[in-house]
Parts: sequence; structure tokens; C-alpha cells
Amino acid sequence: MVTTFARLRRGIAICTAAVLIAWPLTGAWTRPAAAAQTAPVESQQAGIRVMIDDKPFTFSPSPVQENGVTLVPMRQIFSALGAQVTWVPATKSVFAKKGTMMVALQVGSRQAVVNGNAVMLDVPVRTVDGATMVPLRLVGDAFGARTTWNAETRTIFIETAEYREALEREMKEKYGKLTPAEIVAMNDDKVVMIMTDNAQGSGVIVGDRWVLTNYHVIDGSASGNVVLNDGTIIGILGVAAADEDADLAIVQTARPLGIEPVTFADSSTVDKGDRIVAIGSPLGYQNTVSEGLISNMIDKGIVSYYQINAPVDRGSSGGAVFNEYGELVGITTAVIRDTLANLNFAVPALYAELLLMELEADPPAQNEIRFPESKLPDSLEGASNEEIRRLLAKEFGSAQTSKGTAVFTDWTVTRDAQGWLVVTAVINPSFYMLYGKDSAGELRLWAIDLAMELRRMLPDVNLELIVYYSQVFNAEPRGFGPGVVTNLGDGRWRVQYEVMHLQYMDRLHISDNF
Repeated sequence: MVTTFARLRRGIAICTAAVLIAWPLTGAWTRPAAAAQTAPVESQQAGIRVMIDDKPFTFSPSPVQENGVTLVPMRQIFSALGAQVTWVPATKSVFAKKGTMMVALQVGSRQAVVNGNAVMLDVPVRTVDGATMVPLRLVGDAFGARTTWNAETRTIFIETAEYREALEREMKEKYGKLTPAEIVAMNDDKVVMIMTDNAQGSGVIVGDRWVLTNYHVIDGSASGNVVLNDGTIIGILGVAAADEDADLAIVQTARPLGIEPVTFADSSTVDKGDRIVAIGSPLGYQNTVSEGLISNMIDKGIVSYYQINAPVDRGSSGGAVFNEYGELVGITTAVIRDTLANLNFAVPALYAELLLMELEADPPAQNEIRFPESKLPDSLEGASNEEIRRLLAKEFGSAQTSKGTAVFTDWTVTRDAQGWLVVTAVINPSFYMLYGKDSAGELRLWAIDLAMELRRMLPDVNLELIVYYSQVFNAEPRGFGPGVVTNLGDGRWRVQYEVMHLQYMDRLHISDNF
């Protein structure tokens, strides 16, 4: 499924989710035949009681049941659910809006539109005694209400979203906050370990066959498995939905997980200083528990983050961060290593909840579920040096390290007289001077990955990669060897020297100056 969420979010703030829908008033919305507008009076069911938020509610006319579907008067049900209603007489169409949710119905039609998605109805919208009757369960579900039917007492129970939220707050106040042990008992089985052919991470169960994780856990992989807390291994079919900006992916498993999904927290209640419990699989130690605080709120533009001080490490990515009520507030995503401050970061669960809502509204077909395709071509045979340069600058222009992001610029690609492909780039001088030594191992892995991908795409070509430190000064620098300092004129001197040199012939060799 190609998600529209990342594009949508660019127009909204983190704490509001505005869904803009252009509702069709022509085409699919036609004037229904007169015979379809009025249901016979004898189809009404006598003796049906309705309870809304635990209080008796009287509909006029009474609810109608047909083929197991309950129809109720339009204006009364929408008003009870707190939705605004617009009636279009020309097309006999109903438009209802509450918050970000919109529902469109038409008299005589077996199709509804819920937030832009077509939904087929078992029974069409009808007119009874001059009132437009709409399907209760569809309307209730769309606006977050919970609808149940008690056949023995012939009673319909409707609980609005606001009523359930109030009950939930009351329960929290009555029973108080949970201990870390109670949070683990509630959620430990809902957190899994993810093993792919490329990485190890963590995940959170959000559906019968859906597991939420970080996109970077699954990116670059061609296969993988979910490992449940009891050791059961279940294959991953691929990615069902993703938001690369927020570094989130929902993967679909080969068979049902048989475990209840996590409960999402209300994002508006999350505050700096809240206590949290994190569960993940750092370094492969499955479902390790740590606790801490939400240390800060970090706004990075398109995406915001929770800074947390609960200890996490490699392999924790995609793990769960719970509040003191056992609700999911975040997904562990990144760490800053070699610091005493426990600088760790989580993506707010709001992003995941919105992505899940979109997936539920428009699940992909089986043949659309796959692992992310490689951003690199299968071959570079016949590609020009400029085409190769642009590809490397785009796909290898930065390297994520435990000290931050190393950026590489000024890429060149040439072929020498011996037929070698020679690639050069310049590392950001500030990063090199401050973090080069501490990040040396990670930068070598970046270079080796680049070389191996180039060899895959150009299997018969010898490769050379040279990374330089380069910086221009307004006075002649001292203490450098021959050939390092160049007079550029106009009182400017450039210092440039190799910091990493890789060669790939029948085997690979790498040296560095970190």
C-alpha cells in the first residue's frame, strides 16, 4: 500500500490530524428512484429499546431492522454522537462530520463514503415516515462509538467515544497507576523481536497479523521473522504500511499472532516528566525491561520525538514505550552513545496510530505486501561516470553513527588508465575533527557497504574509494607535510588529505587516518 499519511502530515501539527476530503456531489451521487425512498411501515420492529451512554434514548420513528441491519433516524443519531449534519435535498445525500471524520450517505444507495473510502452496505439508506434512516453500526463505528445488540432484551447499547474516554479516566483515577511489574504483565507478550536477513530489532503487536516497528529495522531486508515472547517464530510477508519520515513500518505476518494488540495512549495527555517503561530486545536480549522518564519533547519539523532516559541500545529499535497505565506512548528509535545523560529517542505513538488507522481503512492486497525495494539498481553496466556520481551522492551522501550524521560532499567518479573506477568524496570537517576517531568503525562499515554495492552493480571493475578531509583557511596553515596545503590565491589556503582509502580487487582492503 502506498500511504498518503506522510504527505498529509506535512500540512498538520503533531497534536492535530486534519483529514481533508473532497466529497463527490455528482457522478456516484445520483438521484435515487422514488420507489427506493420509502420503506413499508410493517418493516419497523416494535419493542426495540435504545441506550446511549447508559441512558434511555427514544428515536422517532422507531428503529428498523432489516436483514440483521438496524436503521435509525439520521438527525437524531448524528446529534447523539456529536456530529454536524448537512442534508442535500437535490441528491438526497447526507454528510456528517465530527472532528477529522466524515461520512456521506445517499437515500437508496448501498454505498457509503467514510473519509473518502467507499463502504458497501448490506441495506440501503431508506426513508420511513418522512425520516431518513441510516445504518446504526456503520455510523457508530465511523464516529468512534461502540454498538452492541442484546437479542434477549431487544436492546441496542451505544457508547460514544467521549463516554468511554470518561469511563477510562474514572477507572484510572479509581485504580491508580500501575507498577513496572504490572505494566510488564499486561504488555510483555505484545512486544516481539524481529529478525531479518539484514538486521535485528523489536516490534509491537497492533493487529491480528500486524506488527509495528521502525522502518530502518526492515529497510534493506528481503526476508524476516517475528519472534514471540514464548519463542514462537512466525514469518513476515512484508510491509503493509510505512511512513519513512517518522521511521515507522507495519509488517504483516504469515499467520495470525493470536495475541491482543497494545492499547494506544491519548497523545494529548503525554507530558515531559512522565514516567515510562520500555520493552525491547537490545543486542538480541529479548524483551528487556527498563524504566525512566520522558526527558524532553524534541521538534524536528516534520516529525517530533520524545527524548527518554530509559536505557536502550542497538536492537531496541521498534520497541515499545509505555506510560504508567500500560498504554503505548512511543516507539524507541535512536540513541546517542558514549554519554552519561541517557540520550535516547522515541517516535510518539500518535504517528503509529494514524498510520494504523489508514491501514485499517485501506488494507493492501496480498500481492502489494512486500519488503522495501532496494533504492539501488541491479546493474550499472553502461552507466556514465556522472550517473554513478549522482547515485552515490544521493544514496551514500550521509552515514548514521552513534555520534550523529556524517555528511559526505564533493563527490567525483572517474575511470583511470588501468580501468579502475575511482570514487572520491569529502567528509564534513567538523564531524571528522570532533567524532571521526570515535566513529571510525561505523565509517568503515559505511565505506565497505558502498564498495560491496558498487561491486554488485559492477562485478568486473576494480574499485577505489578515497575520502578526504578538506577545508579552506584565510592564513597559511603550518605543520602539514608536502602536498597537503595548497595556495588558492587571494589569501586563501586549502588543507586536504586522505582520511580513508579503500580498494576492492579480488578482495577488499581499507585503511584510515582517524
